[in-house]
Amino acid sequence: MDQSQTTAAEPLVHTKLEDGVLTLTLNRPQQYNALSWAMLEALREALSSAQDPAVRVVVLAGAGKAFCAGHDLKEMRANCTLDFQRRLFALCSEVMLSLIRLPVPVIARVHGIATAAGCQLVGMCDLAVASSQARFAVSGINVGLFCSTPSVALSRNMGRKEAFEMLVTGEFIDAEEAYRRGLVNRVVAPEALDEEVERLAAAIKAKSPVAVRMGKELFYRQLEMGIEAAYQLAGEVMACNMMAEDAAEGIDAFIEKRPPQWRGC
Repeated sequence: MDQSQTTAAEPLVHTKLEDGVLTLTLNRPQQYNALSWAMLEALREALSSAQDPAVRVVVLAGAGKAFCAGHDLKEMRANCTLDFQRRLFALCSEVMLSLIRLPVPVIARVHGIATAAGCQLVGMCDLAVASSQARFAVSGINVGLFCSTPSVALSRNMGRKEAFEMLVTGEFIDAEEAYRRGLVNRVVAPEALDEEVERLAAAIKAKSPVAVRMGKELFYRQLEMGIEAAYQLAGEVMACNMMAEDAAEGIDAFIEKRPPQWRGC
């Protein structure tokens, strides 16, 4: 297991809730925020706090020079049994899936490298804003380890051939290329990164929390369906959405040419 010691002063994941935005900062800067067992458990616990109704947006960030360098290879080698590896990747998959199962959007704030499972984290967040200095790779192949779990996220964000090339070469792409491939939404200068994340979060917070919550759940469910079933589900969700007080308020405000006052129900 990971030997990092979590203290009250220096938790493995810093949490800050401010004006509806919950910022979770991976905090192993000397290890480039590698996803040790303890880090994954800390992140799982921190993400659970996003169920709080006061949270409208989650921002996932990294301390130090890197966003996240993936799994902790030293820990993996020190516990090289099939049982440990299975449990580790089951925990990792649970954390990754929790990102899309949260009722609110999650924005990755990527300021440095995002490699292997770190790149996977970016892919599993609903949205991503990157510094122009950020770089991305799934580099397990360089040490004889195909990035199988990151391949799930990459193949759902970018073209099949683009994802597979990254997986079998381990080569880095820069932020602009990540944007072109659909891995990130926006690329800005390093000094503008926080402002751009705040701008995106503010745009989300300005919308009905009910519509955003219902929409996020529908978005991921319909992706796994055939088109006919997807339309059937989408129609049902939209009909139910129309019954919400926020929908009535929003439409009335549009007709009356005034800002809506969301009720959150």
